[in-house]
This record gives sequence, structure tokens and C-alpha cells, in this order.
Amino acid sequence: MGMKTTGAAFHSSAPDLASCPGWSLPEFAFIGRSNVGKSSMINMLAREEGLAKVSSVPGKTRLINFFVIGGTWSLVDLPGYGYAKAGRKERGSFGAFVADYLRHRPNLLGTFVLVDSRLSPQKLDLEFLRWMVGCGLPFILVFTKADKLAGEAAQKNVGAFLGSMREISEDRPEFLLSSSKLGRGRPEILGLIASALAEKPETPG
Repeated sequence: MGMKTTGAAFHSSAPDLASCPGWSLPEFAFIGRSNVGKSSMINMLAREEGLAKVSSVPGKTRLINFFVIGGTWSLVDLPGYGYAKAGRKERGSFGAFVADYLRHRPNLLGTFVLVDSRLSPQKLDLEFLRWMVGCGLPFILVFTKADKLAGEAAQKNVGAFLGSMREISEDRPEFLLSSSKLGRGRPEILGLIASALAEKPETPG
């Protein structure tokens, strides 16, 4: 039985952690290098074309964007760390406000880190994941645009990336391949979200 995503709607944008919605809705964040396909991914998951604005200009997202799904949980589109203004050096090339969100947002239940399956391991992706591991923040890797390459080529890039991850973390990260164009990966991502929601403790009154 698939998870329903009816009633998807944009809620608000926030320039910093303090401006994020003051709700208790569970949140699932999506982040990756600019032009990795975050907006297309959100539209595919919600099955709502145009929900998140897809731009051909990398780095268009400069705010934290919140989308409410069925009035019960939220997809969060974080700025691409390849073009967002850099925070402190140890945080890598992404905004300090994004780091604050990932570290201190209490209702964030999961973070999906999107990586372009067409490319060999990229320094920016690895720097960001090194920061995530260093902060003890859990994540799931989603290799995007899997329809753009023959299966063997995509698998080769994924294998190389996972090999590079061994230098960052002893544990092999959970990962999946996706294609927003073909809808690949949608059941798996929504399944992971459904599991996290099912395990979430009830919030008192």
C-alpha cells in the first residue's frame, strides 16, 4: 500500500532558523549541490507539478522552503550548498543558517542528501557529508537523474562515491537511486518517510 501525498501545498520560506514555522509537524529535509534536482524530486514525491519551482539557474533556492503534505508532515527544500553563501569554514560551502537548521530543528525526522548519479565523486558533496558525519547527523543518500545514464555507468559512479564515503564514515550509508522523470525511487523515499512517521512518539496535547 503506497503512502498518500494528497493536499500538497507550499507553506512558507524562512531565511534562518528563528523564522521557521512554529509548528510541531514532522519535517523531512532535502539538500544537495545546486542543480542536483531537489525541486524536481519534491514535485515527483508530491505528484504536484510546479509545487517547487524548477529553475535552470543553479543556486536559485536561497531560503528554507516548507511544503505541507496532507496537513500532517512537511517536505523541506534546503538551499543547494554549491551556490549558497558560505558560512564558517568548517561548515563547508553552505549557509550557516542551513547548518543551524540541520543541527537544531527539533521536528526534523530525516535528511535526504541528493547526489548527481551522472558525476564522479564531487568534493562539495563529500565535504558536506563529512560535516554531517562529524556532527553525528543521520542521512540517506539519494542518487538523482538515474535515467540520464546507462545502468552500468550510474552504478559505477555510485560505487565510486560509496568508496569515497569509506574515508568519511566506517558505516556504509543507506542509499537509493532515483529519477524524478521516471518516478524511480518514489516508493522507497515515501516508505522511509512513512516508517519514520510511524516511529515518531506522540506529542502531548
